[in-house]
Amino acid sequence: MVELSGQSIRVATAADVDRLIPVVNSAFAIETFIDGARTNEQQMAEMMQKGAFLLMEDDARLVLASVFVELRGNRGYFGMLAVDPSRQGRGLGRAMVEAAESHCRRRGCQRMEISVLSLRPELVPFYNNLGYVETAREPFHASHLVKGGLECLSIVMSKTL
Repeated sequence: MVELSGQSIRVATAADVDRLIPVVNSAFAIETFIDGARTNEQQMAEMMQKGAFLLMEDDARLVLASVFVELRGNRGYFGMLAVDPSRQGRGLGRAMVEAAESHCRRRGCQRMEISVLSLRPELVPFYNNLGYVETAREPFHASHLVKGGLECLSIVMSKTL
């Protein structure tokens, strides 16, 4: 667990899922090009079988942010970075990325990867500022459908840990 001023970051448990879903869905509501909510209980349970969610909560146990992390050999992967919209712009996203990197580094990972959607062009410079560089572009394959036939690619970004 990482302690911040009035906040802590820890690995989420199945008991936290009901508190994580509203934060993730509200943070991803900006993705109006995706059909439906970003996540639900079933999707989160499936993701927790492959990896873990780190969550940030305050002293009152209110979830402020979360991020999914997965170990892939000597590479770590993070995704679904979500910060409560009322708390965005305060460095919580950066803190969650650093927590994800630390989580994977402690488990032997040498690189960290993320895939961002081409329809969210503001994300590439955000992750560039955190040391990530684009390494590939791939077709977007997910359980969510892109509305209106928009073309959407996954931009794979990577960083040496």
